[in-house]
Amino acid sequence: MPPTKSLQLIAFSRMSFLDISGPLDVFLTANLVVDGPHQPYDVSVVSPAGPVDMPAGISIHTDALSEDTAPPHTLIVPGGPGIHAFCEGEGFKSIFEVHAKKASRLASVCTGAFALAAAGLLDGRRATTHWQSYDDLERRFPKVIVKRGPIFVNDGHIWTSAGVTAGIDLALAMVEQDLGQAVALEIARNLVMFLKRPGDQAQFSVPLTLQSESGRFSDLHAWMSANLAEDLSIPVLATRMNMSERSFLRHYRSHTRRTPSKVVEALRLEAARHLLLNTDYPMKDIAARCGFGNEATFLRRFGKSFGTSPGQHRANFGSQVRD
Repeated sequence: MPPTKSLQLIAFSRMSFLDISGPLDVFLTANLVVDGPHQPYDVSVVSPAGPVDMPAGISIHTDALSEDTAPPHTLIVPGGPGIHAFCEGEGFKSIFEVHAKKASRLASVCTGAFALAAAGLLDGRRATTHWQSYDDLERRFPKVIVKRGPIFVNDGHIWTSAGVTAGIDLALAMVEQDLGQAVALEIARNLVMFLKRPGDQAQFSVPLTLQSESGRFSDLHAWMSANLAEDLSIPVLATRMNMSERSFLRHYRSHTRRTPSKVVEALRLEAARHLLLNTDYPMKDIAARCGFGNEATFLRRFGKSFGTSPGQHRANFGSQVRD
């Protein structure tokens, strides 16, 4: 078993509580599920400002972050509305920046990327953040290579993730790097997670994106998602909406800014990816369940969309332990 890794999470006023509690719970759960002579992580929450007050009367006791604080193996910075005040506050340059540069592995959750960028640690590196902050991160720190879309990005020893719950995915990926996939999956089960997501997965699922784009077709999209193996041609969809094909196409494009065929394919590909990662179904069964007609069509469309074969995607990201 690897030696215990010291892991520190930074706390500051007006941070997002889930940004810090999500990853914290992952690493604490790792300490519970791993048997061995010692725990895999020595976890602490540190702050240069002492106890941190949160909304709803919550106060977080922290260890003091000072010039004498021992450097951690892993340092994680959450995001939240107070991130810019944290970056401009007393001790950021003299304490946090110096301390962060000593860590063997650095990570940020959500807008915590702004702290790493302000410390010059993301210059020339690929990084992501909450989707609402892409433009701001690019504007403030033009040397950062902002990746729009992934839930987390790993560039060397630095990891950055999208907002809130994506911090859990990032922490699970770190556990997988440290302790293996089986442990990461066991933690995901303990946390009752629906899916342990790979970093290249988009911040929004296709159904969630469709829900936000058009309420008029939300019932249709739900039906499409539940009937991917059925005929989802334009005549069928138009009939279901009690519209002529011409009227359906015009209104659908106006409301969703894409064609029905593109949406059907996106839904089928996302469903296929889920089955690849979480089942042992053979390719021909996945192709049939998701409405691709045959295995050859499925292989071709998956490769075109994701730049890899379904088999390789399953090998890289799929669950090795099944319930």
